[in-house]
Amino acid sequence: MRVAAIDCGTNSIRLLIADIAGGRLTDVARRMEIVRLGEGVDRTGRLAPEAIERTRKALLGYATEIAELGVSRVRMCATSASRDAANAADFTAMVRATLGVDPEVISGDEEARLSFAGAVTGLTAEQPYLVVDIGGGSTEFVVGGDEVKHAISMDIGCVRMTERHLRSDPPTAAEVAAAEQDITKAVDTALRTVSGHGTATLVGLAGSVTTVAALALHLPRYDAERIHHARVPYDDVAKVTQDLLGSTVADRRDLPVMHPGRADVIGAGALILRIIMERAGKTSVIASEHDILDGIAFSQVDPAAEEDAVPAAHPARKADEPTLKKFFSTLRSATHRD
Repeated sequence: MRVAAIDCGTNSIRLLIADIAGGRLTDVARRMEIVRLGEGVDRTGRLAPEAIERTRKALLGYATEIAELGVSRVRMCATSASRDAANAADFTAMVRATLGVDPEVISGDEEARLSFAGAVTGLTAEQPYLVVDIGGGSTEFVVGGDEVKHAISMDIGCVRMTERHLRSDPPTAAEVAAAEQDITKAVDTALRTVSGHGTATLVGLAGSVTTVAALALHLPRYDAERIHHARVPYDDVAKVTQDLLGSTVADRRDLPVMHPGRADVIGAGALILRIIMERAGKTSVIASEHDILDGIAFSQVDPAAEEDAVPAAHPARKADEPTLKKFFSTLRSATHRD
């Protein structure tokens, strides 16, 4: 079965088109665009019109690829920024017009569970796991082994913490201290709630973690295969965090592994990771390139048809022939608008 999964977060929107058979997921296409949908949401409580437009343009390209590659089912999940925004209905209307299906503004708990499902597939490290998904607006903490035991979502993310605290370039010592205090309070609450201190292995997801891993590994370019399941010691994470917080945005953009759209918020993302490791007492973190996007893909599998696959957590949306025709009709009209 060929499925499409779209994860629209605070900072980026990502697409996975994959074939799922026998409980295995085979990538057909992976795409990522930095759209900063959640820009200013922490301050205004609303999605900015220009942020919705950036997201629409990225989604338009995804809709084209979904239609061309013969996808059977589509699921789009929207996370922290859309949960927080007073005008989320504007975003929903845009997605419906562009993609032909409604986005699901999922809860923090479901976001955590989908992240866990994607992250632990193929992982053979010691259980139980503490999985942390450091996003733009929130960070999910999940504890489990073969299944999820505890999960919580906290409103600390790289975009939110940058906008709230790290406003100078580079951030001042006072700004970093304020961010550390805010992050530490949230991390301690999360670890108590999910019993995170008793876990054996820390697994980190999303762009902040994988970028920190790439920097710690001294990669000449971003290499997902080298990063996936790399174990990064705490000392390396602390050194990378210190270097990033001491650098200007321009200097960060010059790093060969850095996505230009992540350069202004990576310092906060690295700081969140470092503090999680400190407060959880972890000496290393395993970076994973598989995350909520893979979980969204697996959630569309019919358990009756794929007994070995991750059970479907949501009724999958089948993109039948009328829906595909709507894709092409929508694409033509949307292209005229651009």
